[in-house]
Parts: sequence; C-alpha cells; structure tokens
Amino acid sequence: MSLHKHFLLQFFLQLIFVCTVLVILTIAFFGLIGYNVMEEEIIENLNEADQDYIASNVKSIDDNVIFEEKIKGLADLQDGWLMAVSLEGEVKGSYQLSENKSTFSKSELASMMAQNEANAFWEINEDDTTYTVLFGKRQTASNLLDLISKEWDQGELTLSKESEEQLQLLGGWIQVLDEGGNEVDFAGEKERNVSYSLTELLSLAKNDPETAISYNEEAGQTLIVGLPPSKEGESEEKFIKRMGIGFLIFSFLVMMIVMIGAFWYASKFAVPLLTIMKWIQNLGSGIFAQPMDRHQRSLLENKKGKLKRKYRLYKELITTLSYLTSTLKENEQQRKRMTQTREEWISGLSHDLKTPLSSITGYAQMLQSDQYSWNESEVREFAGTMTEKSAYMMNLLEDLTLSYRIKNQALSIAKEKTDLNEFVRRTIIHYINDPNHYDIHFTFEPQNDEANVFLDPKWFRRIMDNIISNAISYNPKGTTIKISVSLIDKHLAVIVFEDDGVGMDHRTLDQLFERYYRGTNTSDSGNGSGLGMAITKQLVNLHNGTINVKSEPGKGTTVRIILPVGEEPREALEA
Repeated sequence: MSLHKHFLLQFFLQLIFVCTVLVILTIAFFGLIGYNVMEEEIIENLNEADQDYIASNVKSIDDNVIFEEKIKGLADLQDGWLMAVSLEGEVKGSYQLSENKSTFSKSELASMMAQNEANAFWEINEDDTTYTVLFGKRQTASNLLDLISKEWDQGELTLSKESEEQLQLLGGWIQVLDEGGNEVDFAGEKERNVSYSLTELLSLAKNDPETAISYNEEAGQTLIVGLPPSKEGESEEKFIKRMGIGFLIFSFLVMMIVMIGAFWYASKFAVPLLTIMKWIQNLGSGIFAQPMDRHQRSLLENKKGKLKRKYRLYKELITTLSYLTSTLKENEQQRKRMTQTREEWISGLSHDLKTPLSSITGYAQMLQSDQYSWNESEVREFAGTMTEKSAYMMNLLEDLTLSYRIKNQALSIAKEKTDLNEFVRRTIIHYINDPNHYDIHFTFEPQNDEANVFLDPKWFRRIMDNIISNAISYNPKGTTIKISVSLIDKHLAVIVFEDDGVGMDHRTLDQLFERYYRGTNTSDSGNGSGLGMAITKQLVNLHNGTINVKSEPGKGTTVRIILPVGEEPREALEA
C-alpha cells in the first residue's frame, strides 16, 4: 500500500474511532441524565415509580413485608405513607400509616386512597406470594383544617386525641386570631407572630401553600392551620445541582479526550514528522546519518533494530530516506576518493611529464653548448633519447584526450566484420616478436569454430594493448600470459587474459576502472597515465560488450571480455 493510501486509511480509522468514543460518551452521559431524571421524578413523587422499582425496594420475609430504607426515605421526603396488604386486605407491613389496624376492607382501602392528594398502588408477585403496595400522602393543611374545624369551639381549641396525634405526626401548628389579627390560642410548635397585619395575613394566605386559613363570622375569629415546608423544593435544587455537576463532568471528560487526542496525534504524527524533517535537514547539511539521541542511539529504531511503533506509518518514506542517505554517503566518499585520486594522478602525471621534459631539456642544452664538440654517435644517442621521451609525453597527452573524447561521446567507431581468432593471434605475435618482451611467456588458445564479431580494429587493438601491457608492466619477469577465445551458444564471444603474476589487492581491484587511478605495484614509476583501464572499459562498452576482472594477491589476474557474435552495427543497418 502506498504512503498516500496508508495515510488516508489511518486518518479515516482514527476519525471513526474518535467519533465512536464521542458517541458512546454522549449516550452514556444522556443515559445517566435520564436515569437521574427518573430518580428525581420518583424522589418528587413516588407514584411515578414503576412496579420493578417498588419490587426491588420491598422484601417478603415470614409472611411480613419489609420496606427498604431507600423507599422509606422517599416516603418521608414526600410526607407520605406506605402499606402492603394481601388480596384479602390483611396488613403485611406499613410505614408512617396513621390508622393502626391489621385488616382493611376493600371499601376502606378505596376510601383511604380517595381521600389523599396523591396516591398509587402496585401489585407485587414474589415467591408465590401476591400482595399490593399502597402509597399515599399524609393529610394536607386544608384537610387538617377541615378536621380541626369540627372540633373548634369559639375562642378555644378543643382537640381530640386523634387530632393531637395527627398534628404531632405531621409537625403542624394551629393558631386562632381575633378580628384585629392578634393571637387568641395556639397549638403545636412554631416560631410565630402573635399579631398579624393585613398585609402579612394576605401574604400568608397567598404565598404559603402549606398553610390553610378559615374565618368564623359568628365568632369573629380566624383559624390558621400550617404544616412544615414541603421538601419538593429541596429535591428540585438537588436535581439542578446534580445536572450542573453532570454537565461539568461531561465537559471535563470531553476536554480530557481532546487533550489526550491532541497528545496522541502529536506523538503519532507530529513527532515522527519533526524527526524526519531533522533527518532531511541533516542531509542538507552534509550529515549522512539517521537522527540520533544524546546517547548516540537511533531515534527511529528500538534496541532490536526494528522501527518503533510510531514510525511504522512512515516505513516507506523512512526506507527511501535510508536509501538516499546511504547513496549520498557513498557518493560523498567516492567524491573524496576521486578528488584524492585525481590529485595524486595530477601530481604523478606532472612528475611523469617533468622527468622526460627535463631529459629533453638537458640534452638540448648539451647539444647547444659551444664548449664541447659532440661526435656523430653521441648526437644520435641524444636524439634517440629525446625522441623516446617525446613519444612518452605524447602518449600521456593522447590518453588524456581520448578519455575526454569518449566521455563526451565524441569518438567515432567504424565497426567491421572481423575474425576474432586471427585478430587476437596477430596481436599476440606482435608482442612475442618484441625484443623487450622475451622474458614474458605467451600462450594462445583459439576457438575451434569461426568467431566473427563486428569491431573497430584500431580501438579494439587499443583494448588488447592496454590489457597485455598492464600484464607485462605490473608483473615480474618469467610471467606467463595466457589468452583464449571461446563462444557461448554461438551468440557471445569470450576473450580471457590470464596471468600467473603478483595479482592485485581488493582496493586496487575496486578502483581499477576509475579514471586517474594508477596502480602502485610496479617498479616503473613513470609507466602509465592512470587512464588505461578506464579507457579500456569505455571502449568495450562502445563495442556493446562487458569486461570484468578477478584477481588475488599472489594468484595472478584474470580479465574477461564478452562481445556479441555476428551482430551487425546499427549504423550499417541504417545505411
């Protein structure tokens, strides 16, 4: 998968992941809100509870029904009562019930529920036992006022025992006022006014829902019945408080997810990108290596040499950068080697030109001198030396010119069909007949069949001369040079040059075809321009061939040239 597609896939998957987390968090939050709303509704009004909620808060033990503390607390909060009765009306359990009876008729139960402001009932099935749970609110202030009014004598409060118990149970109070708003009688406990103004009485009647007022015109007195403040307001405040806390928690969680997501994205994308940018900056500054930490350990790899998890997304880019880094490093090293080799070559070439030029200059000055008369044989000797040195200098300059002509593709080659066996044989005979090479042994193994190739005789002779001259110059006397010609499937011709000389080390072998490189294992310091093998390889390439060299110190050298057989040159076909 390409880096572009990998990035798109990663972003898409991460977007889905973030959206999923936010959706789950939102559903959980609103589910919690819904649960709290339901709880608050039940807290405000128990008759909103469903059968499962009631069943989870009551227990039937030994034919008795026990109410859990939670539901009893809700009954207290709502000034209500609870009762569990069997289908026959037998009381199985009760809480805050004013009637102290063990059995109720169906009519009595219906009447009790009808007289309450709020009521509900639930049928519970538990362990083969069926019973009904009833909930009702206690007497309100107006109901209590109706009860007390029947027992109110003019000017005095004459309460029955039942009324006193009900008043005490509800925590209420009763106050009798005259026509002037002054207190005449009082029952219950309450910090109260003993005298009311008209405004205070009107405000009490209008704004206090837990207070009921009745006026007796015959007695000219006012009866006030009050109950403690309802706890419903407190439950609403708690609900609002819980909702506020819930929103704060939700906002905090969303903020934390955003922060964690930001750090995660920074760790997954920003940090690796900064490291890669630093790497590229190092390459631009000439530092051809991966970024390292302060302990000189790779920032991208772990101790096992594998990419760290956060960098795996950029694996293709890192592979490309690694290849680029190694290539640039190798090119830089090669450039330095080439620079050093070129400087050494220029220095050596300068020396090689200076030495014969010094000889020529010296002999010329000797011939020019009028202090001594040279005989004819001495003059010929001087002229021969000067000619030899001039030819050597000319060869050096020709090698340099030829190298640049081939490099700039300015060398024309005229190929012609040639019998390779005969061509190689004539070249070898030339070296055998040279008196300077009598101490070198030559052998030749031709191809049995005819081997015709298209080549330029002049420049291919240069190829063979360079290879054979190197084998002669860089090896001791008595070295055997074996040259053979063979065919591979009648499509390729192979020329092999083998010697049993001193061989070459790996450094010399690696740089053999580089321009300006000169071997150092020859006793003749003035021999060679350092361009011979580089020119040889370029000329072989111009003949559509290949050349390779194998050598080891003390085991000689093998040079192998492979050429196509019977391939007519392209320029001839076009003509």
